[in-house]
Amino acid sequence: MAKMWAGRTAGEVDRIADDFNSSIGFDSRMYRQDIRGSMAHAAMLGAQRIISEREAETLIAGLEEILSDLESGKLEIDLSCEDIHMFVEQELTARLGDVGKKLHTARSRNDQVALDMRMYLRDETDSVIEKIRALIGALLAQAKEGREVIMPGYTHLQRAQPITFAHHLLAYAMMLLRDADRFADTKKRMNVSPIGSCALAGTTYDTDRWFEAKQLGFADVCRNSIDGVSDRDFCVEFLSSAATLMMHLSRFSEELILWSSWEFKFVELSDAYTTGSSIMPQKKNPDMAELIRGKTGRVYGDLMALLTTLKGLPLAYNKDMQEDKESVFDAVDTVKMCLDVMIPMIAGMKPLPENMKAAAQKGFINATDLADYLVKKGLPFRSAYKISGQIVALCIAQGEVLETLPLEIYRTYSELFDDDLYADIDLWTCVKKRISEGGASPESVDAQISFVEEKLKNG
Repeated sequence: MAKMWAGRTAGEVDRIADDFNSSIGFDSRMYRQDIRGSMAHAAMLGAQRIISEREAETLIAGLEEILSDLESGKLEIDLSCEDIHMFVEQELTARLGDVGKKLHTARSRNDQVALDMRMYLRDETDSVIEKIRALIGALLAQAKEGREVIMPGYTHLQRAQPITFAHHLLAYAMMLLRDADRFADTKKRMNVSPIGSCALAGTTYDTDRWFEAKQLGFADVCRNSIDGVSDRDFCVEFLSSAATLMMHLSRFSEELILWSSWEFKFVELSDAYTTGSSIMPQKKNPDMAELIRGKTGRVYGDLMALLTTLKGLPLAYNKDMQEDKESVFDAVDTVKMCLDVMIPMIAGMKPLPENMKAAAQKGFINATDLADYLVKKGLPFRSAYKISGQIVALCIAQGEVLETLPLEIYRTYSELFDDDLYADIDLWTCVKKRISEGGASPESVDAQISFVEEKLKNG
């Protein structure tokens, strides 16, 4: 079949080369955006009297019919077409005849594909932000339930200081809030219309680029036609935001994997988000968390692939830029799938408070508070630090924890120890004393919960 661009060449391409050149196998997902963009273009052509208003109305009606037929399944996309743009125009021409051939007036596939990509990613960015907010909501619900659940906080993966489960979960909520902001900020630069840039130099027709931009919900138009067709910064920014989001999901997944192991047993993951072993009947594997952790590298690869594709391209459009789609589409699908799994997995996660508290006690994470107790009694910090370390070593040797070591033994290290010691090194007391803003105290955690709720409420 001769190509619609036949003229300078015969429009006949070797079959293998044709398959190699074709993008409809993956860009067909943009059919809604392509048709919506074409409807706005037809309306502009009519409004500017480049074609008659009647012809514009006929084109729009034809495009609406094609969209309806695709949505209902009455019409299937012809994969022998080169790309989704050619398919829509070919189908329109088959239905309308010569009027259909007028749609591409004052337009190139270069600015058309740039438009479709911006519209597609704009829609997907909204979808990703909505899912991030849903995940934050699931974290918030767990945090509210875990306000008084004591657990060890870690540095170097070693038990460090007492915190609450809520405090830990809210750290991820803060990361995800930044992710949502990052995607929203990316959308601002994405929401600029390239249509009317044509191949690279604009057009001789008296077009109204702002008309089309407003019809399609864009906030601005690309101010340079060469940049309009060659810019893929918005794709890179989306992938960068996606990579950062996946990094956060991966870190959380790693902790879920650790927490659900027998070595930690801080949480129980729902059976719906774990699997069994083909040979070991006792196993309950956190496969969904592991897959999210694994798919992070895939999204990193999508980002690096596009950066590498773009790094040596001269202006303006080059066929290399067709490679933007598969990277972007893969990242969109991967991110959304991971969020769709993570949201209910977190919502259905069951904390095991007793195990968390036991780990906190055995980790001597109130040793800093023991030293602070002596400092408040007048001992220099370094002296208090040394005594506290010696007492921890004794507890380890004797199988004790700081809360159970008898007072008379404490007094052998310093006469400053008194009956008020045990209340001071109680883990819940230690948590409540972390009163600095953003810290682990109940008041601080409540303030963090309120902050996250307000951000979710106001966007």
